[in-house]
Amino acid sequence: MLYQQTAILLIPFLGTSLGSAMVFFTKNKINEKFQKFLLGFASGVMIAASVWSLIIPSVEMSAKQNVIEWLPAAVGFLLGIGFLLLLDSVIPHLHLNSDKPEGVKSRLSKNTMLVLAVTLHNIPEGMAVGVTLAGAITENTGITVAGAISLAVGIAIQNFPEGAIISLPLKDGGCSKLKSFYYGVISGAVEPIGAMITLIFAGIVTQILPYLLSFAAGAMIYVVTEELIPESQSGKHSNIGTIGVAVGFVIMMILDVSLG
Repeated sequence: MLYQQTAILLIPFLGTSLGSAMVFFTKNKINEKFQKFLLGFASGVMIAASVWSLIIPSVEMSAKQNVIEWLPAAVGFLLGIGFLLLLDSVIPHLHLNSDKPEGVKSRLSKNTMLVLAVTLHNIPEGMAVGVTLAGAITENTGITVAGAISLAVGIAIQNFPEGAIISLPLKDGGCSKLKSFYYGVISGAVEPIGAMITLIFAGIVTQILPYLLSFAAGAMIYVVTEELIPESQSGKHSNIGTIGVAVGFVIMMILDVSLG
């Protein structure tokens, strides 16, 4: 069981690492339209995961605990939004296709702040996997191990292009291939760490699982609305980002319904 849990926690990190490895096989930077599609795809996956894998189980679990069904989902969701808003305001980072750093002022290099931007939105993904796995190994939650696996696989799928999106621009910016790959991998390392911390915490205090599920959902939706969708729609107008959202949403929904 321990090996199974560890494997599930590492699945999203594997997706990021494999995507970062594209720096060794691709000479040119990612086509702008394709990058927008990938950003939209990641948004669709995260939106669907937030609804099917996190908010709905939160509501169902609350009902079983004889709590007002919508209360933990609403409170946790808003706290998740607030938590990422706080991190976004404090951690110095730089979004793709932007020259204006966000967060507190610092002397960090552009490459480091690019990595921190990706790391920032990997935090809720790790939390989502950790709390879902905690629900799967806790009795009477309605969450299955297959459901936790489907979420981990869905996040890994959208992490693959994210790994490439961070490593390839770093290479174009002057970093060596090995260093660009390293930065991409490091940006995803926060996911298994965050997942493990959440898993341990949720296992100790099972009564707050509904809040933690919706907390992770709120944090993920913050990333989608603050970063991914705006970046997929930046520059010359194109519907390719919207198409990516639709494809990512449907794929994650199918995974969750069929496996969960």
